[in-house]
Amino acid sequence: MEPPEPQHITTSKKEECPLGEQDGMLYGEYLQLDKILSAQRMLSKEDNRTVHDEHLFIVTHQAYELWFKQVIFELDSVRMIFSNHMGLDETETLEIVKRLNRLVLILKLLADQVMILETMTPLDFMEFREYLCPASGFQSVQFRLIENKLGMKQENRVRFNQNYLCVFGRDEKALENIAKSEKEPSLAQLVERWLERTPGLEEDGFNFWGKYKENVKAMLQTYYNAAMASETESERVFKIGDFEKRKAMFDSVLDPSVHDALVARGERRFTHHALQGAIMITFYRDEPRFSQPHQLLTLLMDIDSLVTKWRYNHVLMVQRMIGSAHLGTGGSSGYHYLRSTLSDRYKVFLDLFNLSTFLLPRKYIPPLSNTMRTKLNNYWGQDEDSSKKDTEPKKIQPQLNSKASNTIRDAYAARDAGNIKEVRTEG
Repeated sequence: MEPPEPQHITTSKKEECPLGEQDGMLYGEYLQLDKILSAQRMLSKEDNRTVHDEHLFIVTHQAYELWFKQVIFELDSVRMIFSNHMGLDETETLEIVKRLNRLVLILKLLADQVMILETMTPLDFMEFREYLCPASGFQSVQFRLIENKLGMKQENRVRFNQNYLCVFGRDEKALENIAKSEKEPSLAQLVERWLERTPGLEEDGFNFWGKYKENVKAMLQTYYNAAMASETESERVFKIGDFEKRKAMFDSVLDPSVHDALVARGERRFTHHALQGAIMITFYRDEPRFSQPHQLLTLLMDIDSLVTKWRYNHVLMVQRMIGSAHLGTGGSSGYHYLRSTLSDRYKVFLDLFNLSTFLLPRKYIPPLSNTMRTKLNNYWGQDEDSSKKDTEPKKIQPQLNSKASNTIRDAYAARDAGNIKEVRTEG
């Protein structure tokens, strides 16, 4: 018997390519790659003297701006969650931590991206630098928006960095967006309000700050007694000097008027009450309710650190490319201006970095009361009423299904009637 002849199956164009134009967008269309990939305008090429590294310079800075857009998107979403007029819903703390962690990873990428630009030599850069004037990274609207949305204050900027009109004067949209970002609550302001509501700061409740002050005084008294008990005069003088420095340091946080003066001078950022909340969260970070808030504060420091690292890498690259004597293409002093942005005045969450100054040895940390511990440590599956009533965990009784229970009950009844001598249960 001869095998059947193969049948030729005809397929329509629709079946060969099931995704037709009417079914949706293709990869390039969805990402609008035609716009993105045609946005690299090389001025050296238009001048008929193409400089190879200009293309790298353009692509790298365009990538920066795309990531800046994502940073703003994430920042705005976090600020929106914090902006709840009823206070932060604690069920959303994890989402904030997740998005802040994403910001940290993006900023790490941006800081490392400087190394790609450093593959250019100073001579390579000089070949096309003349085409950049008066363009400058200082004119990045998005980076200014990031600074403002984080909480960078105008008065903390160096003088050249304060005047936006001379930089964005022709861009009304940019000026409008910058003015709006300065009026809206920044992330720093929203975090400050959140810290002021830290549970346990209430004077008629746990009164953490009152207990903290008492323990600081006790600790300082111990240092003073040790100094006065010194065997030699030189040792006593040294220890008394150390005691006075410690006392002045703690007075700056215990005395609200001293703290407010430091805020007015730009050496502190948070209100006195907010700083108390940050210290309390740091002390009791192992308690379940403070675990995510502590992670949140740590991520805010990471963000500040990475912005500073990005500035630092940028400063080193600029010094390497144009030296320290040349002016920037935007009219700044170049290297010297950029170096001035590395100081603490540009740290938004400066107070969080200095928290360790006011920490105490563990033996001086105020112990939590039973009521406060219950507020901070809700056990899995335990309701509030049972936590108040029960002092010891209940013994777990084995549960039987109804069929097994009936079988055992019948067996015991038969034994009692004298029909069987022993009851055996399985499983």
